[in-house]
Amino acid sequence: MTDRPFLRRCVAGDLDAFADEAWGRQAVLSRADDLAKHDEADHAASFADLFSLDAVDELLARRGLRTPFLRVAKQGTVVDSKHFTGDGGVGAEVSDQVRDDRVAGLFADGHTVVLQGVHRTWDPVARLASGLNADLGHPVQVNAYITPPSSTGFSAHYDVHDVFVLQIAGTKRWHVHAPVHTDPLRDQPWNDHAAAVREQAAGEPLLDEVLHPGDALYLPRGFLHSATAQGEISAHLTVGVHVLTRHAVLQTLLAGLADDPELRASLPLGVDVADPASLAPHVEAVARRAAEYFARTPDADRTSRRLRNRVWNGNRPESLLPLRQAAAIAALDGDTVVRPRLGLRHRIAPDDRSGTVVLDLPDRSLELPAAAATPLAALLAGDPVRLRDVPEDETGDALVVARRLLKEGVLVTPESVAGAEPGAGGTTER
Repeated sequence: MTDRPFLRRCVAGDLDAFADEAWGRQAVLSRADDLAKHDEADHAASFADLFSLDAVDELLARRGLRTPFLRVAKQGTVVDSKHFTGDGGVGAEVSDQVRDDRVAGLFADGHTVVLQGVHRTWDPVARLASGLNADLGHPVQVNAYITPPSSTGFSAHYDVHDVFVLQIAGTKRWHVHAPVHTDPLRDQPWNDHAAAVREQAAGEPLLDEVLHPGDALYLPRGFLHSATAQGEISAHLTVGVHVLTRHAVLQTLLAGLADDPELRASLPLGVDVADPASLAPHVEAVARRAAEYFARTPDADRTSRRLRNRVWNGNRPESLLPLRQAAAIAALDGDTVVRPRLGLRHRIAPDDRSGTVVLDLPDRSLELPAAAATPLAALLAGDPVRLRDVPEDETGDALVVARRLLKEGVLVTPESVAGAEPGAGGTTER
């Protein structure tokens, strides 16, 4: 698993051991010094390349955020958004734009600020989310928690998704307790077990540690946790991993029963579903048809397609700069350097019936001539490549394929993605 660079930023030590022993089972604390030992890219030890307190001010003051991109809470109580949002003014025509002055007052009063969906509003975090989606095979979201000194935003609770906590600034003391409900599903929130959570949180914790900038903490879903900022402002990113489960596979398989006309038939007019005796023959009929369905081997291809859509559509790929992308398409030649767009999931499959090759994407499928197979595979291999160096077969044309993929947003140039330097040339590799 050494080729998972985004997961490596969150976990120190042996990634295979993490996958086999800790994933979904154990809390794991990774200290900044241990993470730095594996950091081939020489990232800042404090995760400062991802986020910062200055980034918080930028988002709150200048980006025109609206709900639900912001939550404010104190001691587990969430503040109504009307207390920190207002009219956007002439031309905005919105009534829920974040008021920076109101947020400042609440923060000064000890409230925690939660920037939700930072993977949609801050580009370095977006790249992290896209990369983790690919590394983990599960959809990812990222929130930022900014807590005043000596304050607690939320009482002990559990999440219905796994989390990686990345400490950005300041320090925060974490208490972690064993689950009271193991592996909760998304419709099984902690408040369904509120009494058990309170009782468990009053006992001896599994983990009582202070996180410093650059430290990372992994918590499987269901593990109870609470955190308190120490003597300064604390900021951390919470990477929420919306794990797929075997229950999700079952749900996907059951979706195939929608093809059965007998099961789509209406129940009788006047049926009393509150009467077990009236409902019994319909329960038996459904159970029989489901048993017949599962007695056959379900269509693995259809199941895979349905399930993968949940993962592939879970995160947007890296942002591209539309005008620079268009300029790259217009200037395309053999010296142009291209690479696959980070985070855009895909699958190449030949279609023997039509004699074409199909490129499956999260929201659509592209059909290309069979001759495109060789350059297509080379262009999507992963590394930046100069078009004159792309292998072709006798009839394949790398320039034609690359132009199509650039227009579809599948490929990008080094200069057409967010973060590229203004005025950069069109052929420089990075």
